[in-house]
Amino acid sequence: MNPKAVDLQARTQRFATAVIKFCEALPKNPAAQQIAEQLVDSAGSTDSNYRATCRARSPDEFIAKIGVAAEEADESKGWLQLLVASNFATIEEAQALIQESNELTAIFVASRKTAQRRKAERDRLQKQLKDAARRRRAR
Repeated sequence: MNPKAVDLQARTQRFATAVIKFCEALPKNPAAQQIAEQLVDSAGSTDSNYRATCRARSPDEFIAKIGVAAEEADESKGWLQLLVASNFATIEEAQALIQESNELTAIFVASRKTAQRRKAERDRLQKQLKDAARRRRAR
């Protein structure tokens, strides 16, 4: 596997682990705990969906899975911001995780755009080759 992918897998796992530790320190009231559950789910899904992306069997599957990882990272940011807005955590406590969710989202979105661009180029070239072959057969 590509070393950058291995590094990013470790990074998504560190993010999910840091979120779990962050949530353990939240108030034990029902609202904070329900948000914490959602946050742990989305951070864990960021990690698991990126890992699934690395095992994609086709460009279409890669594009779909990296899109889900981006959505989950962005969802994590939303839950973190809700915890801050609800005064269950301070911005200082949540800032590093918010920043990491922003960075992961940006990485995944950029990766998806690159994969889409490369797939479109491959598809265009493949169509040109088929058209050329069809023209040669028609002669």
